Amino acid sequence: MATHFAQQMKKRLLFLLLGCLPVLHSLQRPTADAAFGASFKGITMTGTPKPFKSDPFAEVRSLGANWISLVPFAFMRQTQPRVSYGASYQWWGERLDGLRTNIEMAHKNGIKVMLKPQIYIPHGWVGDLQFETEEDWQIWEQTYEEYLMQLLALARETGVEMFCIGTEFKACTRLRENFWRKLIQKIRKQYKGKVVYSANWDYFEKVPFWDALDYIGISAYFPLTESATPTKSELLNAWQPIVQRLENLSARYQKKVVFTEFGYLSVDGCAGKSWLLEKNIHQRKINERAQAIAIDALYSALWYRRFWAGGFLWKWFPEMMGHEGYPERDYTPQGKQAEEVLRHWFGARL
Repeated sequence: MATHFAQQMKKRLLFLLLGCLPVLHSLQRPTADAAFGASFKGITMTGTPKPFKSDPFAEVRSLGANWISLVPFAFMRQTQPRVSYGASYQWWGERLDGLRTNIEMAHKNGIKVMLKPQIYIPHGWVGDLQFETEEDWQIWEQTYEEYLMQLLALARETGVEMFCIGTEFKACTRLRENFWRKLIQKIRKQYKGKVVYSANWDYFEKVPFWDALDYIGISAYFPLTESATPTKSELLNAWQPIVQRLENLSARYQKKVVFTEFGYLSVDGCAGKSWLLEKNIHQRKINERAQAIAIDALYSALWYRRFWAGGFLWKWFPEMMGHEGYPERDYTPQGKQAEEVLRHWFGARL
């Protein structure tokens, strides 16, 4: 499947600009002053199952990206509180040795790095994580902290510029605020880079410890419209009340907002509820134009807002490794109309 997709990408490149013209024609031109609000022109890089054959970061640099996010997943079972990370079966790009290589190669290409630990629960979601006993909470907190500290040590050694302390916890942040504040203090004592947390889009206003961090981080999968191919105007209208909420929170804490994760599938209705679309992605109709318009609308709505620091698009497959079998429908912009939209906003030139 990967080989077939790579061949299709090469063919598509011959027609990509022509296919993008309707979208590109409507793009605003970012100005030097506007770039003040978009310092993070970021891409989330998938951790690959094996080492690269060549340097994948040169391609990312040519896109105009100046940051990448690396996501070393840890694992949990729904019924057990213990966090597990770094097993031999885990993909190379998510283990410490692979992460080190990724970080060093990114830095050689002049690209900064956010290290973004994240927990994966098969058939579950970390946002629902909570335990009935204090004993289980203590086990979880201890093993989660151990997981983070391994990665924090790597961040210090390799000069990682930003560290994310957690991703999309909901009940956990509300019920265990004291744990998170102590964890942030420990990290601050050992690490001189920026520290952020990634809140889910439906809970970002309720995180109790924004005051202790450098940015307000958000997994920004806001459902905007169910239209198969929405217009840019329709999306900008949907963004208006969300932008106001973001600006209000930024003013409250005097912190800029960064989208620690955001993205759109290249299928019909991609600006709606992406987590539902993912469940039967193979049945969804491919729609590159909808993806391109959604990304353009997001940047148009936020690029000129001084409270917004930019974000990290989900996701980019180095050498097309690591996808789950449907890259033509997945979040990646590679070889699609969305890639040229990113080039425009990131300031790259063909």
